[in-house]
Amino acid sequence: MVLSSRFRGESGEKVKTMDLFDFREPETERIPLAERLRPQTLDEIVGQEHILAPGKLLRRAIEADRLTSLILYGPPGTGKTTLARVIAAKTKARFVSLSGVTAGVTDLRREIDAAREELRLYGRRTVLFVDEIHRWTRAQQDVLLPFLEDGSLILIGATTENPFFALRGALLSRSLVFELRPLSEEALRTLAERALRDPRGLGKLGVEIDADALAHLIRTSGGDARRFLNALELAALTARVGEGGTVRITLADAEESVQRSAVRYDADGDAHYDVVSAFIKSIRGSDPDAALYWLARMLDAGEDPLFIARRLVIAASEDIGNADPHALPLAVAAFEAVERIGMPEGRIPLAQVTAYLALAPKSNSSYRAIGAYLEWIREHGAAEVPPHLRDAHYSGAKRLGRGEGYLYPHDYPDHFVVQEYLPQGVPRLFRPGSLGWEGRAAELHTQRWGSPETTPEIKGGKAGE
Repeated sequence: MVLSSRFRGESGEKVKTMDLFDFREPETERIPLAERLRPQTLDEIVGQEHILAPGKLLRRAIEADRLTSLILYGPPGTGKTTLARVIAAKTKARFVSLSGVTAGVTDLRREIDAAREELRLYGRRTVLFVDEIHRWTRAQQDVLLPFLEDGSLILIGATTENPFFALRGALLSRSLVFELRPLSEEALRTLAERALRDPRGLGKLGVEIDADALAHLIRTSGGDARRFLNALELAALTARVGEGGTVRITLADAEESVQRSAVRYDADGDAHYDVVSAFIKSIRGSDPDAALYWLARMLDAGEDPLFIARRLVIAASEDIGNADPHALPLAVAAFEAVERIGMPEGRIPLAQVTAYLALAPKSNSSYRAIGAYLEWIREHGAAEVPPHLRDAHYSGAKRLGRGEGYLYPHDYPDHFVVQEYLPQGVPRLFRPGSLGWEGRAAELHTQRWGSPETTPEIKGGKAGE
C-alpha cells in the first residue's frame, strides 16, 4: 500500500494520505468491509437478540438443526442473508440459494427436483434460501406449497416487505415468521469496534475515529449495518494518515463519506432526541408557539426535514387521530411537499402542519385501542372468524355455511342493523374521544354499542414519546 505525502496539517506539519489509485490491493481487500466482516456464527450476529439470544426459539432450532420453514422479515442491512448463511453452515441439510429477482419457475422446479432426488437417494433434506421472496408471483409461491407440505424442502425466505401483505397466506401458514429490526446505536458501536480492531476489517490500518464522527455515521445509517460499514470503510480509506501511521477519522471525513452534514446542536448527542421530544410534546400539548420554536431549532441545526415530516405524520395519527380526520392527509401532503421542493422552502409546509396539529383537537383513542387489542390477542390468542362474517363469494361457500345469517346493513334503516362483528368472548375496547369529529360521532357509537363505562378498562397503548 503506497502512501503519498500530499497535505500539510493546520499547524504546517507534514502528514500523509492514502491514495486509492496508487496501490494495488490484495484480492481480499477488494471485498467490501461489510462482506469481509459478515458474521460466521450466531454469536457474531449483533442487534437481533430478541430472536437469537440464548434460549430463544429460533436459536434453539438452529443449534439443534431442527428447522422448519422460515420467513425473515426486516429492512436492508439487518442480517437476513447473514442469518441464512449461518444456518447453511450449521445444518446437515443440503443448502441452495435462489434470488426472487432473477429466478423463475423453471429455476425453482429444477431445485425442487434436485431436492426430491437428494431425499430419495441419501435421505437428506434441502434448505432453500430465497432472497427477496416478495418479488415472486402468486404462481411461483404456489409451486412451493406441496413440497413444503411433504417435507422435500425447508424454505428460508428473506423479504423487506411485510410478509402478511406480500406473501400467500398458505405459504405463511407453513412457515414461522421472524422480524429482524434495524440495528440499535449500541449494536452499531459494537460493529464499529469490531471493524476497527479485526484484521479482516480495518485492524491493519490502525484506524481511530472521533466520537462525533462515529455518532454521525451511526445516525445516518438508519440501523443498516451494510450502509454503516461501507461508510466507515470509505471514511477510513480517504482520511489523512499521521506520521505515526495512525488513520484518524474526523467528523469532516464522516460527513464526506455519507455526503450529509452532521446535525449541529449546542449540547451533546442527546440534544437531538431531546429537541425532537420537546417538539412532539408541544404539539400534543396544543402549544403552537412552542412547537414552532422547536421546529426552528431543528431546522437551524440542520436536521433532516424528511425526518421532521415523518414525525408529523406519526403525531397526526397518534395524537390527533379522528378528532380531526384532516390532520393525517395534511401531514402526508406536507411530507410529499418537502420531498418534492426541498429546502429552504420546505420549512413552509412543515411550519403550516406543525401549527395545524398543535391547534387541532386531540384524541389518541385509535392508538390506544389498537394497542389494547394487540395485547388482548397476545394474551388470549386469535379468535376464529364467526361463520356469518366469513367470505361467501366463492363457489361452494354456502354449502360450507359461509356467510349464513349475515345481515346486509344497507338493507336496513340508516344503513345499520345490530349484529355481532366481534368473535365471542372478545371485549369492546375502543373508546371514542369527546372532541372534534370523533366527539360528534361518539354519541351515535354509544347508542349502537353501549357506553364506554360498560366496557373493560383499556390496558397499555400509552404514548412513550
